[in-house]
Amino acid sequence: MNPQDLLRSITRQAREEPDSGIIVAVNRGLGRPEVIPLWAGEGNVPTPDAFCRPAIDSLLRGDTFYTWQRGIPPLREALARYHTRHYGRAFSPENFYVTGGGMQAIQTVIQMIAGEDDEIILPTPAWPNYAGPMRLQGSRPREVPMEFENGRWRLDLDRLFDAITPKTKAIVINSPSNPVGWTASLDELVAVRDECRKRGLWIVGDEVYARFYYSGGEGARAPSFLDICDTEERLLLANTFSKNWAMTGWRVGWLQAPKALGPPIERIIQYNTSGTAAFLQVGCAAALDHGEDFVAGQVAKARANRDLVCARLGEIEGIRFEPPPGAFYLFFAVEGMTDSLATTLRIIDEAGVGFAPGATFGPGGEGFLRLCFLRDPGKLAEAMERFAGWMRHSKPN
Repeated sequence: MNPQDLLRSITRQAREEPDSGIIVAVNRGLGRPEVIPLWAGEGNVPTPDAFCRPAIDSLLRGDTFYTWQRGIPPLREALARYHTRHYGRAFSPENFYVTGGGMQAIQTVIQMIAGEDDEIILPTPAWPNYAGPMRLQGSRPREVPMEFENGRWRLDLDRLFDAITPKTKAIVINSPSNPVGWTASLDELVAVRDECRKRGLWIVGDEVYARFYYSGGEGARAPSFLDICDTEERLLLANTFSKNWAMTGWRVGWLQAPKALGPPIERIIQYNTSGTAAFLQVGCAAALDHGEDFVAGQVAKARANRDLVCARLGEIEGIRFEPPPGAFYLFFAVEGMTDSLATTLRIIDEAGVGFAPGATFGPGGEGFLRLCFLRDPGKLAEAMERFAGWMRHSKPN
């Protein structure tokens, strides 16, 4: 058949959904050994043996059959222990649901709370994997641009709340934020909580980077909705094993939700994936119970690397940014750039450095580039030198 006829026969949403600029950049540079890849949100170290070995042993024992759709009990119990340690109060395993990565947790939330033409409020710049799934199922992201003023990112809460309409179902708060590193204060979280309670809205929290927080000293974490909310109210938290424990390729995450939502969440997981491999979950439980030293090392490395890239980029004329208080990305403005995707592809080809284009992160993102600094510090320094040289001799698109 004619390719255009085939495309016309699928849904409008699937046909019209734009490519992720991150994937476009990855596809341009992946497999080219001369390119230093800073485009994706992952570190450069493989999963530690202490997490891999239990998964391997489980696999070899024959744990290769269907399992609990909500996740194996030992992992859900480990999730409850982990949260009890870090948030200072008791948590029940019944509030945790294991998913195929944090992305399935987000998909499950959207499928559960937003139907055709419903709206979910999303501060931007934001990871594109929120708005895309909303559009694909016919609901609408209502994007509220953050402000970059006087060298700092700020979320205007009045503007956020003014975006609420009769069709609004939820507000998404990603803190610390991908891509800008903005981290909500406890007072800001309280304001969002109170507004959502008043309006009967869901809070959708993404606290994936809560451990990557650079204020408050060693071992600190970012302020959380778990500090101020009840687990049985309209609160849905998506999370993943990818970042803290260097497990991006494992594709395991979790959703934290009220116990009353257990049956619908279980149904959605069943219909989408029929659960997560049991042997992988065994490795994830080991990470939760025995991974604190590894996480502390990851955070220390990210803190040092943040200082490295801020110092190097701060020396380049025409670059503006806020040193991020959280997460492990630097989102920096490039003077004169109006097409971040075209500029990203040129930097890959001409300088051998892989960034992510700011435009892919939605309104407010054009004119910026994102880099992940949870990488080898020597490679980071080399990437900054290459980019500085490119900026001296090239003009951004």
